[in-house]
Amino acid sequence: MADGSERERLLEREIAKLKRINAALIERVEASNLPRSAPYAAFEHAVLLAEQVRERTQALNQTTHELRASNRLLAEARERAETAGQHLVDAIESITDAFVLFDADQRILRFNSRFAEFWRPAGIRIRQGMRLEDLRRLALSTGLVISEQLGRHDRRTIYRLHDDRWVQVHQRPTRGGGRVILYVDITELKRHEHARREHALAQKTQLLQTTVDSLSQGVAVVTASGMLEMCNQRFRDLTGLETLNMPHDLASLCHHSELIAAEDAQGVTAACERHLADGRVVEVRGHAMPGGGQVLTFTDVTERIRHAETLREREHWIRTITDELPAMIAYLDRDLRYVFTNRVYEEWYGWPRDLLLGGELEVLHSAEHCARLRPYLTRALAGESVSFEFPECSASGEQRVLLRAYVPHFDGDGEVIGLFVLIRDITERRRTAEALHQAYQNLEQRVRERTAELTHVNRQLREEIAERAAVEQRLREAKAEAEAANLSKTKFLAAVSHDLLQPLNAARLFTGALSEQDVAPGSHELIDQIGRSLKDVETLLGTLVDISKLDAGVVTPDVGAFPVAALLDGLAREYRQVAASEGLEFHYVPSSAVVRSDIQLLTRVVRNFLTNAIRYTGEGRILLGCRRRHDGLEIVVGDTGMGIEAEELGVIFQEFRRSHAAGRRQDRGLGLGLAIADKISRILDHPLGVASVAGRGSLFSVRLPYGELISRGQLPATPAVAVGEAVLEGKRIWVVDNDADICEAMRMLLTRWGCEVHVADSEASLAAQVALASDPVDVLIVDYHLDRGDTGLALAERVNAQRQVPLPVMAITANHSVELKQRMRERGYLLLHKPVKPLKLRMALSRLVSG
Repeated sequence: MADGSERERLLEREIAKLKRINAALIERVEASNLPRSAPYAAFEHAVLLAEQVRERTQALNQTTHELRASNRLLAEARERAETAGQHLVDAIESITDAFVLFDADQRILRFNSRFAEFWRPAGIRIRQGMRLEDLRRLALSTGLVISEQLGRHDRRTIYRLHDDRWVQVHQRPTRGGGRVILYVDITELKRHEHARREHALAQKTQLLQTTVDSLSQGVAVVTASGMLEMCNQRFRDLTGLETLNMPHDLASLCHHSELIAAEDAQGVTAACERHLADGRVVEVRGHAMPGGGQVLTFTDVTERIRHAETLREREHWIRTITDELPAMIAYLDRDLRYVFTNRVYEEWYGWPRDLLLGGELEVLHSAEHCARLRPYLTRALAGESVSFEFPECSASGEQRVLLRAYVPHFDGDGEVIGLFVLIRDITERRRTAEALHQAYQNLEQRVRERTAELTHVNRQLREEIAERAAVEQRLREAKAEAEAANLSKTKFLAAVSHDLLQPLNAARLFTGALSEQDVAPGSHELIDQIGRSLKDVETLLGTLVDISKLDAGVVTPDVGAFPVAALLDGLAREYRQVAASEGLEFHYVPSSAVVRSDIQLLTRVVRNFLTNAIRYTGEGRILLGCRRRHDGLEIVVGDTGMGIEAEELGVIFQEFRRSHAAGRRQDRGLGLGLAIADKISRILDHPLGVASVAGRGSLFSVRLPYGELISRGQLPATPAVAVGEAVLEGKRIWVVDNDADICEAMRMLLTRWGCEVHVADSEASLAAQVALASDPVDVLIVDYHLDRGDTGLALAERVNAQRQVPLPVMAITANHSVELKQRMRERGYLLLHKPVKPLKLRMALSRLVSG
């Protein structure tokens, strides 16, 4: 407050001074004899000075106002500081531990009552202003602290007091150079820590004893004075001293056990083997301890010694055999040291066995010899078996040609740990080969002479050959044009399959929806007739498309392992009903074999066999089963029909070939079923077989290799789902197809089944009807080929990316490519091929909504 008044007086004095200066300037201007323009300039200057004085006066008034506000705030701050000081005193007093605050001179500023009580037992009275050093001196002189700084961490120090209490002192410097000290009584914590340490020590001792007892070696701890301090159970078993008190004089145990010697108690025992009366051999080793004494280990090495003797006997037996072989045999370790050589190898180089075994190859052989062998050794050490011819001189100086073979030796981890070396002398064989080469050269000379004689004859024939070549060239060009036209036709049929199947698919869906509506009684037969006609069209069109795709080479098999029952069980159920409708018996023999093939293409082959069997069997039975062969599983379809004439067996697999005998019902086929089966079998490399007797029946078969299931994902079979109205009742289904007829047919058919249906020709159209990210829906049905290059698979991924839980997706397409099947399988989507049968569509939807 005093600083503000002083500043106000200084400002008032400055204002008075400025006023006097202003008055003096005005008086000077008025009294001067300057020209007429000079007084005006002085007046302007005076006006400017007056304006500056007025501005400074306003600044002074503003400063005075701010100074008064600062004085008021200072008074309020002083009041709050006094309140905060009282709160600080209360807070210090509420601390459960002893608290003291020192200033920069290490004198006490504040302390609580617990700090004063801490020093009271020593007769020390705490007062404000005492120095820290005085307190420490009093603590030591009165015996309050027995020892200090027993443990230090950062700013914490632990003290032990005279009454066996423990205090932890926390120190922290303050901003002004002082210090805050907090005394915490940790007596109970120290006692608990001591008890826990004792318990842990006991546990470690017990764990150590248990560990030692679990060792396969006998262990005994002997002190420097020869006393047995500790031993494990294995030591008691080896020495036969079951009852033994600790500690015990080790020297006195020499008379009770032959395993213990007198020198074991005198110093560190050197490693030795002790043979017991029962034939056992025990290895004894002494290990010195830092504080004196030793740890004795007793290891039963009886089996190891016997094993070593057995190895020596086997080595002698192997060496006896290899020494009699004419080839040179050796074994090199990873570092190219000789581990084994036979007698022929040693005699070739003229080295004694003691020098050769354990020696390095690069030391025993010359640098030139090793340089020539190094590339082959490098390849062998990399895991490659190497064989090469190598000319070399023996110890007697004779030049021979050797055939060297290096075979790597692998350990359990596949690492090369050595090389087997086999060397054979092929000098005589090389000489024979050279003699044959010389004879061949002479024969070539004779051939050249005969060739010169024939050259004249060949020249005469060349003109005739040129004429024939020109004719053949024209024939090849005509054949190429015919094949190109046929291939163009074939590729055209394969390419337009999607456009041909679109209206057929819509017609099948409309027929399915119409058959489930209430119509006049006589109309059901007409609807069934339409359905059969569409089915015949589908069969004929599918057959033409299949044969075209097979001829065009656009069919790629999707080969995998699967149980053959997954294929045959479904066909048996289907054709058992067909055979029953024709008055035929159907026999099916199941099989549990696992095969490897394309299940879709193989189904087409077996289905063609079954269709022909029923078509050409007037009465009797049909057989479907398997035969296990050593080279694969044979799927057999037999019948008791009219059979095939012997002269027709060779042509029945040709295109548009049908039996001259009429079937039991109208035959609407094109004669392509067996041709398709033959082409599929060639693609899959599955041989076909046929045996037939005219008037008695036929037997068709296809043989495929066995397989092995690796994972459940390879199983093509899916569990059957009951088809009923209740399964699809009330289910919400979205349909996206760029064909308006198919959209309308799907809407009618699904609505008939009780579903809530939204159909659209694009993603934008569907988004205009529903909220793609949030509206509830059970199944999304998409056509694979959409407009503007979009696909149903990409549309389904975009829709599922917006939803928290992905939708079940069904894709309908005429694309039979393996790549598309694989992509659908990876994403867990269901795939149906056009034209879609209503019953198959209902079964697939029931499976999706049932999870």
